[in-house]
Order: sequence, then structure tokens, then C-alpha cells
Amino acid sequence: MPSNKSVSEAAITQFINCRILRDHRLQRDDLWVREGKILDPEKLFFDEKGYADKRVDCEGSIIAPGFIDVQINGGYGIDFSQASDNVSSGVSFVAKKILQHGVTSFCPTLVTSPPAVYHKVLPQIKVSDGGQHGAGVLGFHLEGPFISVEKKGAHPEQFLRTFQSGGIEDLMEAYGGLDNIAMVTLAPELGGSQSVVKELCQRGITVSLGHSVANLSQAEEAVHHGASFITHLFNAMLPFHHRDPGIVGLLTSDQVPAGRTVYYGMIADGIHTNPAALRIAHRAHPSGLVLVTDAITAMGLPPGRHTLGQQVIEIQGLHAYVAGTKTLCGSIATMDMCVRHFKHASDCSVEEALEAASLHPAKLLGVSHKKGTLDYGSDADLVLLDDALNVKATFISGEEVWRKEP
Repeated sequence: MPSNKSVSEAAITQFINCRILRDHRLQRDDLWVREGKILDPEKLFFDEKGYADKRVDCEGSIIAPGFIDVQINGGYGIDFSQASDNVSSGVSFVAKKILQHGVTSFCPTLVTSPPAVYHKVLPQIKVSDGGQHGAGVLGFHLEGPFISVEKKGAHPEQFLRTFQSGGIEDLMEAYGGLDNIAMVTLAPELGGSQSVVKELCQRGITVSLGHSVANLSQAEEAVHHGASFITHLFNAMLPFHHRDPGIVGLLTSDQVPAGRTVYYGMIADGIHTNPAALRIAHRAHPSGLVLVTDAITAMGLPPGRHTLGQQVIEIQGLHAYVAGTKTLCGSIATMDMCVRHFKHASDCSVEEALEAASLHPAKLLGVSHKKGTLDYGSDADLVLLDDALNVKATFISGEEVWRKEP
């Protein structure tokens, strides 16, 4: 038998008896992994005369790219917007717990907070790869504080800010710095916002439009400056109106520059968005749909009172409200629940449901060359699912990091 040692000391793993999501369809094939990357088996066979050191029998499972959650505020009693001396342990705890839901990468999300919170929390977390310890961190998603008072939702009004200096100085004053930030949600109608959008995009930070009363032309102007995402579509924005559809109109706007895609987040938990609205968005712009959990502290916890940033929240069944109100404030849904609900509510294909949680968020964040696909050379971040899209096992860099107990 030929030896792999002539090419690499690393072991080769072959996943057999599976259906792989590749090129937008499920294909019966084997998946080969070495050194955390997906291998081209033709090159392995013909160029290297290699073979598998280890086989994983998937027992007919679907193999999809690991899920990517670009908006998650916490979970399991952890609130990312609480300033503590050990923020990293909380982020690590959630990173470990979400492996069971197929999430291999995520953006810890901070809701509107006073500057002191950002200054304390942000320096403590760095972009990092996932592994046995938990899902990888792709960078923070900062949702606020540069948002609309009228559409603040669960964000505390006293900490909202406008662009006083008309630019990046305001961001630095609020956040303290822009390292390890993947995305910022802001309201594009705020004075001075367009130069901020441009500056953030030039720094490689994704700009999302949300918590906003912007009209369509203000939203389109932001897209021209580089904005590429809509934070939880339909929630915390002007409702669709036929004479001015507002931010929602970006889904079918003819002003989006050629070759650009505007993505939009959907909280497919059956509560934040009526199934009919979910279907309308998906049918209007299927390639832009990104599933997000918008999960809060109370995900994985029993009903009762918990926190979200500076607010007290109340869990009643599957609803999370600002305590004493009927204002929704994030969800307690998990990513695999969202994938299943989206598939059921929209009647989309299995492939579309899975890509909305993997390929689309990877493209949004500009990491689809290594995440969100099972193309050769991509990171071997995988989720094994049954036909009902229940997670059976999760792998990061080809190593098993969670498996459902039989």
C-alpha cells in the first residue's frame, strides 16, 4: 500500500456513506479531509497515490458546511453585553454549547451599551478559530448605539448616539477601537452616517442597516457606500409601504450596484416574522437570506426574568419581552431550530435552508473562500444532519467536537 508519508505526516480522514452539500445540491460522494482542510480526492489518488488513514461512516447523513451565526447576543445565562473582568469565559461557554446546534463560527453581538461597556468588553475577545473548545469567533457584531430612537426596540434609549463629529471619531469614542469587529448595525438616516459606512467598509467591516426609519433612497445610498446587510428584516424598521418600501425595498431595488448582493437577516423562530412574510422575503430575494438566531441570555434557560445588556427581560413560553412590556427583544431559538422552521415555513429545498445558515453568512462576511462551503481547500467545518435536519454531529477542522448521544 502506498504511504501518505511521502506527501504529509498528517492523517487523512474519509467520510463515507453520506450526501454532501456542494454546488447547491446534495451529492452522494465521499468527503476527504487532511490538516483541517477539504481535499480533492483526484489529486490525492493520482498525484499523491494517497489513501485514507481513518474512515467515518456517516450512515446516510447529510454533510453540510458548519452553520455561521452572525447575530447572537448570548445564551445559557451568558449576556455578551455585560461588562465583566472575564468576558472571554462567557463567550467560550456559549461557543461550546452552540456546537450541539451545528454552529461552528459566530459573531458575538453587543446591543446598545454605554461606552464603558464597549471599552471593557471589546479588548477581551479576539478573532479565533474553533475547535474542541467551541465554535470559532469571526469578530464582534455591534448592534448600535448609532440607531433610531423611533425603532430602538429593546435597545435602551439613554445610550443611543448620533454622529456628532460626522465620522469615525464617534465610533472610536463609543467603541474605543475597531479591532476584532466584523459588523456594525447602524441607521443610515442619521446625519453623517454615509461617510461612516464608507470608512467602515474600507476597513473590511461589514455594515448592516437596521433599527432605522430610513426611506428606500437613504438605504440605497448606504448600499452605494458599501453597506451589504439588513439586520433582522421587517423587525425594527418602517413597515413595507407601496409608495416607499423603506429598507425592505432593498430586496428588489434596481439601484444595487452590479455584482453586489444585499443580504438580510431573518429570525426564523416562528415569532419575530410571520411565515407569510418569511415566504415573501425568500421568494423576492432567495440568494440574500441569512438565518440568524438573535439569541439572548435566556436561550437554553427556563422561563423567567433574565438580562439583555442594560435591560431586564422576561421569557414567556417562546417569547422574550422587555420586562413589563410586549416589546420583543431577541429570541431563544437555536440555529438548527431556525433552519428547520425556515424549511417548513418557506417550503424551500433542503439545500436552500442549509445554505441560508452557512454559505450566505460566509459570503456576507467575505469568508466564503474558507467557510460556508465544502469546496476543495475550504476549512473542514461540518455538520452531520438527518433528513429532518436534526444535528447528529459537528466537526471543526475535520475533528469531531460534538455528537448526539445515541
